[in-house]
Amino acid sequence: MIVNLIIVFLTIFGAAQVCHCQPVIFGVASQNTPVLNSADFAGVFGGKDGRVLKSDRCGQVRELEFIALPGTVFKVLEEQRRGPAKICRVETEEYHAPPGIGLYVECGALKRGSVVPPPRARTLPSREQVTAALKDSLGSSYVWGGNARDGVPELAKWFQGILGQGDAARLTLAGLDCSGLLYQATGGWTPRNTSQLVAYGNPVAVAGRQAEQIMTVLEPLDLIVWNGHVVIVLDREAVIESRLECGKPGNGGVVLTPLERRLREIMRSRRPVDAWPAGSKSKDIFVVRRWYGL
Repeated sequence: MIVNLIIVFLTIFGAAQVCHCQPVIFGVASQNTPVLNSADFAGVFGGKDGRVLKSDRCGQVRELEFIALPGTVFKVLEEQRRGPAKICRVETEEYHAPPGIGLYVECGALKRGSVVPPPRARTLPSREQVTAALKDSLGSSYVWGGNARDGVPELAKWFQGILGQGDAARLTLAGLDCSGLLYQATGGWTPRNTSQLVAYGNPVAVAGRQAEQIMTVLEPLDLIVWNGHVVIVLDREAVIESRLECGKPGNGGVVLTPLERRLREIMRSRRPVDAWPAGSKSKDIFVVRRWYGL
């Protein structure tokens, strides 16, 4: 009886130890790499005739989540063939996708292997360098999901037609969105989306204060932020941001605005609070976060 129990135990335990798992594959971005929320890269970049960039009425590619910097590490969850291209479904610690959103990259843009690669090397530039990079981006077009001012030149391969001089910047996603402006200026040091920026760094006490009172406590590179947009303080005189303005040249883009004017504009529809409520998407509040030097 005991022998039989031992045999049964060993049979069950042994079977439990047998694993037919696929090896975990990792990938490292070898260049600036578009990360989409759709596996249909061919449909987004080129369409049927190789001449169309899928975009909304404001010229934005809503499938673009962000542009991964060289060295960004991905875990490859799945590979799928889409026409001539192989597309990888991935996840990365560098970008927290909204619930239910998958992330996809062209597999050929990744150096893949089964050994866990080191994380992307990151160095925070000096305050002066970050400020200079922000100012250098003035005039850049607004690109939803964009964080590469000069775009991704390699995207031209998706377009079989001849690119006109005026098309190149748009078709290669040259431009910045609001958090992408900060992400580029810091070399990818800061979080890539505003849902993380609302809790990034330390809070600045602004609840119940008027615009002129808030101005006195702001420091360079403080963030005036809510879930959906971020405005970056340059100094006590001005702020910089990338704004989507549908129908204008470049559909908006990176602009410099007097601090007091922009703060009063924000406070017409939003009130300052000291901490962003967890999980909130409130449309009537904002926070100020101090992150540099912490």
